[in-house]
Amino acid sequence: MKKVTVIDYGLCNILSVKRAFEYCGADVCITDSPKDVLNASYLVMPGVGAFADGMKGLGDRNLVEPILEYCSGERPFLGICLGMQMMLDKSEEFGLHKGLGLIKGKVLRIPDTDTDGVYQKVPHIGWNELKCPKDENGDWWGKTILHSINEGDMVYFVHSYTAWPEDKANRIADVYYGGRRISAVIGKNYIYGSQFHPEKSGEVGLTVIRNFLNLV
Repeated sequence: MKKVTVIDYGLCNILSVKRAFEYCGADVCITDSPKDVLNASYLVMPGVGAFADGMKGLGDRNLVEPILEYCSGERPFLGICLGMQMMLDKSEEFGLHKGLGLIKGKVLRIPDTDTDGVYQKVPHIGWNELKCPKDENGDWWGKTILHSINEGDMVYFVHSYTAWPEDKANRIADVYYGGRRISAVIGKNYIYGSQFHPEKSGEVGLTVIRNFLNLV
């Protein structure tokens, strides 16, 4: 049985994430201990709320350096929603705030208007279709946490800000919102971020979790 360590830094939807991983056969440990993070085999950082509050939660619990050390090796890491956004260098949510810098890039607010200038609802809430990055095809996902998932499969989002990786290669999947592509999954080596909630995305989300558990 794969042991999954879920980071609790005070802004997490822990119970639903725990249940989803257990449903997929994992033994789940919820912790705010730096030692547990360093010793993890599979590390998951969920989260909801504001970027600055999330980084403060990690800092107050002395978790930033253990996360960075963990991610320097070839062990699987998954950031979910706010957890994905904190993987980047910085966010412009309520000011400029420093992130973990696991993937180069920044976090920006989703525009209040679509590409035609028509008002659109923010946050982006609900089901949306996964798309491969521009000029790529389904083979792009073959060895990622989206293995065996198809373009057009639906997943569930709740967010007002979106990640913009500097390197296109770190952009694994997108969705359209208001005529614009926004990041749905980012990744590098064994490190992944999911803007959507796999624990709330039905069988597609469970497939993402199973693929994560099979990375090593």
